[in-house]
Amino acid sequence: PRCLTRRICGYLLSMQINMNITSQRSCICRGASELRLLLKHKSPITASSRRAVTTMASQHEPLVSAQWLVERAAEPGITVLDASWFMPAWGRNAVAEFKAERIPGSQFFDLDGIADPSSGLPHMLPSETAFAAAMDVLGVSNDSTVVLYDRMGIFSAPRAWWTFKVMGHDRVSVLEGGFPGWKGFGLTTDTLPVEDASLGAATAAARATPPPPAKYKAKLDKSKVRSLSDMLANSQSRGEVVVDARSAGRFVGTEPEPRAGLRGGHIPGALNVPFPTILDGAAYKPPAAIKQAFSAAGVDLEQVVPVGSCGSGLTACVLALGVYRATGKLMAVYDGSWMEWGARDDVPVSTAAKD
Repeated sequence: PRCLTRRICGYLLSMQINMNITSQRSCICRGASELRLLLKHKSPITASSRRAVTTMASQHEPLVSAQWLVERAAEPGITVLDASWFMPAWGRNAVAEFKAERIPGSQFFDLDGIADPSSGLPHMLPSETAFAAAMDVLGVSNDSTVVLYDRMGIFSAPRAWWTFKVMGHDRVSVLEGGFPGWKGFGLTTDTLPVEDASLGAATAAARATPPPPAKYKAKLDKSKVRSLSDMLANSQSRGEVVVDARSAGRFVGTEPEPRAGLRGGHIPGALNVPFPTILDGAAYKPPAAIKQAFSAAGVDLEQVVPVGSCGSGLTACVLALGVYRATGKLMAVYDGSWMEWGARDDVPVSTAAKD
């Protein structure tokens, strides 16, 4: 992919921002230092709009703003990835939408492609070697700062964030507001054609048998991943607090599951923290409000780090990022979640609001 800085420099020439950009064009094209100076004083993102997103953050913060990304476009080692994923029933295609329009310089991170295909479940964690092979193709090194976004604002990007985290990559953040927020600030998008082969190259590397040798080194933190057997044992011992990110209706079985063949209800002993309760639109609530949302469900984040579950291991990671923002601690996630548990008839299910 082309240099992110060069592409933003070029695209800014056509942006409609509240200044006389015509007189500044030669300055913008001279390089990244001029671009950063220009944005510092003439940002299209106003002070009031910044309050809706994280304004400034270090490279290790879980959330960064559009302002943060634009101002650091020139810094080496920044990789921007579109980690969009949609529920099948929504009729949207993440790859097609990426091809049509995207943040300049970004690449596509296929959650279902860079995954373990052997389980039969969607977007399960890939092996270390598969993840590393995909990172090489995407140009991600162990020192890269990765910024993830999705097309719902905050939905699937946290799953990619959690994946990077459990693979040992600490320098990873989610763009708060995602692609809708980027466009909402009037920032330019890339609509140049993208070749299908380049879009599928990372997935092809991850799915190769065996994956090709990689420079990137991944180290899975197994302590942050829960299996079916782990959850079955915990449903009896109640040694860990489990939080379910699905809606209240799905949690008690009164609302049908969006996927066929799944029972209604939840893992016995789980507590319900629907993921929208820690969000304010396409942004996370402040840490105190996140703690309050968990407290209302009976979880004291000052005392415990819960284990997350949801429909397919995706929105549990919305909770995981929220917990990380509020406490600095990384949640474990039941990777198979309800797609695995709800499809079986040999595991217990509860439909009580509180067990």
